[in-house]
Amino acid sequence: MNNLIRPGIAVLYMKVGNHARESLEDIIVRKNKEIADCGYTFWGYGGNTCHPETMVQPFAKSFEKRGETVHLFMEPMNSSHFAEPLVAREYSIDGLKWRPIPSAIEVRGSRFALAIKKLNKADFELPLHQTVVAVGNSSGRRGDLYVKGRVDKACLEIKDDPATPNIEQPSKHIGLTAELVEPFAVYLKEKR
Repeated sequence: MNNLIRPGIAVLYMKVGNHARESLEDIIVRKNKEIADCGYTFWGYGGNTCHPETMVQPFAKSFEKRGETVHLFMEPMNSSHFAEPLVAREYSIDGLKWRPIPSAIEVRGSRFALAIKKLNKADFELPLHQTVVAVGNSSGRRGDLYVKGRVDKACLEIKDDPATPNIEQPSKHIGLTAELVEPFAVYLKEKR
C-alpha cells in the first residue's frame, strides 16, 4: 500500500489536464524546472470548492500545527481547457496585499494557485470512501459522496474506518503528487 494512504494524512485532491493551451506533460516539465530554480512553484487552478482563503489555507494550517504535510493528489483527465493563456504577474494571500510572482514562475489562465514543491509522477488509487471533507460546510462528509458532478477538487483527510465504497466513485487514479508549502494557496492577478 502507498505510504501516503494512511489514517490522518491530509490530501488536497484535484483533477488536472491540459490547461490554457498547454499539455499536462509540458506543464509538468515547466513546473519541475520552476521548483528546481525557486524551491517551489505555483500550480494554477480555478473554482471555489478549494478557495484559497476560506478552504485551503485553514486546512493546510490546521495540519501544519499537527506537524503534518498536506499532499496534493492529482488525477489526470482529458481536458480541452482553451482559456487565454494570460500569465499572472502578482499573487496575494489575502486578496488585499499583492506581491510580484518570481520571474522564474509562470502561472497561466488561473484565478488561484497552490504553492507546491516535490512534484512527482505517481501511479496509485485514492480510495475516496476512506476520506472525509476536512474543512468548510461539508466537513465530515465522505469524500466519495462529495467529489462528484462538477466538484473536481477537495480538501480531504484519510480516515482509519473506511465506509462501504460508493460504487459510482470507488477510487480515483492518482498520476501526480506534490507537497503544499507556505503560503499554501493564493489569489492571482494578471496586471502589476
